[in-house]
Order: sequence, then structure tokens, then C-alpha cells
Amino acid sequence: MDIIFKFLAIIAIAAVTIVLLVGLRNMMKGGNANFSNKMMQLRILLQLVAIILIVGAIYFHRTAG
Repeated sequence: MDIIFKFLAIIAIAAVTIVLLVGLRNMMKGGNANFSNKMMQLRILLQLVAIILIVGAIYFHRTAG
């Protein structure tokens, strides 16, 4: 179970990074402000998921070892 949470946490962190870069690129390019806002809202949601997965990975790592 520990490995699963670690793998999912890495994927979630990568997703947060990608969404952040897409939103920043759109803002710097002068694109649609609504799209940038939606990307930043999605980033916050993905950060929540990433934090939950990281805490789960730590929990299962401590109970396994």
C-alpha cells in the first residue's frame, strides 16, 4: 500500500506542476483571464489531493516499518 500512495503522490505533484505552468503561460501570454482562473482553481484542488496522498504515504510508511 505504501508504494501505491507514493506513486499516486508523485503523479499528483506532476499534475499540479503541469496545471500551474499552463495557467502561468496563459497569464503571461495575455490569454483568457477566465481560463487562467480555472487553471488556478484546478491547481488548488490538485494540491489538496497531493497533500492527502502524501499524508497517506507517510502514514502507511510508518505503519509498515
